[in-house]
Amino acid sequence: MLDKRLVIVIGHYGSGKSEFSVNYAVKMKEQYENVSIADLDIVNPYFRSREKRDFFEKIGVKVFDSSIKNTAIDIPALPAELTGVILNSNEKSILDVGGDPVGARVLARYSEQIKSTDYDMFFVINGNRPETSTVEGALKYLRLIEATSKLKVTGLINNTHMLKETTAEDVEFGHELTKKVSWETDIPIRYEVVINKAAADIKNKEILEKLFPINLYMREEWMS
Repeated sequence: MLDKRLVIVIGHYGSGKSEFSVNYAVKMKEQYENVSIADLDIVNPYFRSREKRDFFEKIGVKVFDSSIKNTAIDIPALPAELTGVILNSNEKSILDVGGDPVGARVLARYSEQIKSTDYDMFFVINGNRPETSTVEGALKYLRLIEATSKLKVTGLINNTHMLKETTAEDVEFGHELTKKVSWETDIPIRYEVVINKAAADIKNKEILEKLFPINLYMREEWMS
């Protein structure tokens, strides 16, 4: 893959960025010996990548998260090891960051360190969320996140979904939306995300070129 060593994943609340981050870390572990994921989401108290610590440890992915271990508490206590995660050139690192400009403030603290290394920052777009269902809405959040984090988005991710009910039509709608955002910003689409069971229904060649099938690791079997 062409992605940089350090990958930052950011997007609006409910975009599915943590689900993508988890799946991305799993995929990277197939290609790299040393992989780490840092959960910097101080905004959303639910469905955070840190909650999959046991799963990650089993497959050999290192997890860094808030120094507050109770996952029911949301306090912006950042991992002391974060500088190492950012700067370690021998490790493929993923930062899962809070889902709005407030969450992006975390990155501003480390912006100079991040700029000193090779990094990508992926903006996840879910066209089925009201705040990012239009080009204008998506652009607003993208620019606010860039301004707050003091970093530039380098890639767009279409993650338009309806959880387990996601269809090819959902992905198609998100693709057209994300493509328009790409035209407006000159930022390339990096991945087109779809749950595994719907991947076979995708026929659009543009989407297939960047298809990223995922499992719903962050949702228990009983959840809809």
